[in-house]
Amino acid sequence: MNHIELFAGCGGLSLGLESEGFDLLLANELSPMAGETFAYNHLGLNLEDNGIRDDDPVYWISSEHHRDNSEARLKENPYNAAGLKNRESDLVGLENHPEKLRGSLLIGSILDLNVLLKKTKFKKALREGLGDGEVDLVSGGPPCQSFSMAGMRQHSNQRNSLPWAFAEFVRQVKPKMALLENVTGILRAFNIDGEKYYAWYEVAKAFALEGYVPLCLHVNAKYAGAAQNRPRFIMLAFRKNVFAQILKNNTDNALSEALENSHQFFKLVSKEGGELEYGHLKYHDVENGSPIYNSTIFESIVAMRSATNKLITTKEAIDDLNKEVGKPSDYVNSINGQAYKSTEAKAHRHKEWEKRLTINGKPSNQEHRGNSNRVRARFRLYQVLNKLESNNVKREIKSFLKTGDDILISNESLVILANQDWLLTELGERVERPAPKVLRKLLASLQTKKQTQKALVADKPAPAALSIPDDACHYDDETQRTMTVREMARFQSFPDWFVFRSKVTTGGHMRRYQVPQYTQVGNAVPPILGKALGKVCSQFLKLSDKQLTRQSP
Repeated sequence: MNHIELFAGCGGLSLGLESEGFDLLLANELSPMAGETFAYNHLGLNLEDNGIRDDDPVYWISSEHHRDNSEARLKENPYNAAGLKNRESDLVGLENHPEKLRGSLLIGSILDLNVLLKKTKFKKALREGLGDGEVDLVSGGPPCQSFSMAGMRQHSNQRNSLPWAFAEFVRQVKPKMALLENVTGILRAFNIDGEKYYAWYEVAKAFALEGYVPLCLHVNAKYAGAAQNRPRFIMLAFRKNVFAQILKNNTDNALSEALENSHQFFKLVSKEGGELEYGHLKYHDVENGSPIYNSTIFESIVAMRSATNKLITTKEAIDDLNKEVGKPSDYVNSINGQAYKSTEAKAHRHKEWEKRLTINGKPSNQEHRGNSNRVRARFRLYQVLNKLESNNVKREIKSFLKTGDDILISNESLVILANQDWLLTELGERVERPAPKVLRKLLASLQTKKQTQKALVADKPAPAALSIPDDACHYDDETQRTMTVREMARFQSFPDWFVFRSKVTTGGHMRRYQVPQYTQVGNAVPPILGKALGKVCSQFLKLSDKQLTRQSP
């Protein structure tokens, strides 16, 4: 089996898919920073230290800089570099040598890539799987910040058009199936001029209009084995002749109803077009008892959902990293060993990781960030708040931190907080059982508008990873600090031999286009979820087991 990865990021989804037997034909990523990490781990290329050599399978679709200026390319704003006119492009002439594209990374805009597909030779090479006959799977997670419930939802944001660019690529390449991943916020309606607009439904229609039958899922990476509560929207879309074979060959009753709903939706879209009103397609929610997850084909998606399998906790993921000599949990040993055993990435990186571990004692990307005494004091408060049983007291304290309004917090709540555990002042001094007046003053000194901050809970999965490192602090009472890149990666199920490259974090206007290490981790598909989805995709492809004739353009 083979796959093309769009919106590849640092390579989390690719890592999971490759561990289930999907060979990478081609990857595309907009950000040079995320691309540097992808190239390092999946292609074995050190672009920062060695530069971009002529024979390296990393090509810029468009750039403001020549190929020999690798330092500038790795730092450039990809939005400024987009557009094929008057730009440096490494793809000029490569349509005549498609063998050079196999296993390569294309850095640049998918919009430009779709323009290049209009070239007959280039499209033919991709449509024929660069010699494999055809493409089995096109996968990817279009940027989703404007769909996210964690930030400002913007229907008009231009990034919301990228799922449609995904559909356009699929139309031209015609893989057997497609896999699209996005945030759970895509399921919630936008209100536009008094009307509800469901982005996920519109995306499903877009794929149906291109001849693909969509099957929409709402899953959670924690049930696939990640140490993180990370709900995600997944759309599997099958080329209509592939879907016909799946429908014909399926004998699983738990799957039949879902397939038939998708089939009816596809026929309605084929008949009525893109104006089909909302309500003709279901998404199958793993949390509400959808029968589709009783199907054997989805066992990998819900492997940890049963009562006999406990969810992986925050402590299991990172506790060994917080100790001088820590013993890795079974979870850590699994993601570092057997989980991705068959991947090319491990072949490239594993020996170097073992050597580094022997010398430094800890894996890469484990550098602690410095926090001021005031931030540490606030982190300690969050740790203590996790210990409170009363949600009302928690709400009062958080409201006071946000507004400083004395009316919002009672002396009774202050007494309960003071008696819970020790706290820190903004000067870094430890205090125990402060009087209400003293505690009120302490809290006033820790006011913040960052209402997303929290302390992790040791015996639960981590919350969905955000790309801002200051949003979570360690659960350890003696450790008031933010998570390291490696700890965030552990929650996501990245193995320790997977090295994150480029700068660690960024700020200011550069947030608009830079994708540093923390953001790479936060944006990634958890590899263990990618692995589960890879198993699902491979089983569907096997279900369409008859030799299929590729459709004509």
